[in-house]
Amino acid sequence: MSFLLNSMLLSAQSYRKDSLQIKSYTRIEFRNNEIKDIKLINVLCDYCTDLQKEVIGEEAMRRAKTESYDPKNRVKEGDKKLAIYIRIAKKDFAAIKEEE
Repeated sequence: MSFLLNSMLLSAQSYRKDSLQIKSYTRIEFRNNEIKDIKLINVLCDYCTDLQKEVIGEEAMRRAKTESYDPKNRVKEGDKKLAIYIRIAKKDFAAIKEEE
């Protein structure tokens, strides 16, 4: 049993060590139970370049659209705010650069 717990702790630590988690906020606007608009409110990342924030924001918008079909995220009339967490490998994050 302790072997299982130790291996779980090690895998959790390596998961954190090898990737970044970036939080973004989106807002889905519903009218008559239909999606009217999805907006990116903010990408919380202190160490991101503008291009990296833009790429992460696009992914957050895509995920928010997918999440909008989940019944727990639907609203008949009004806005639904979602926090979207994006986990990305550090090497993939570093590869987001402007083409020269």
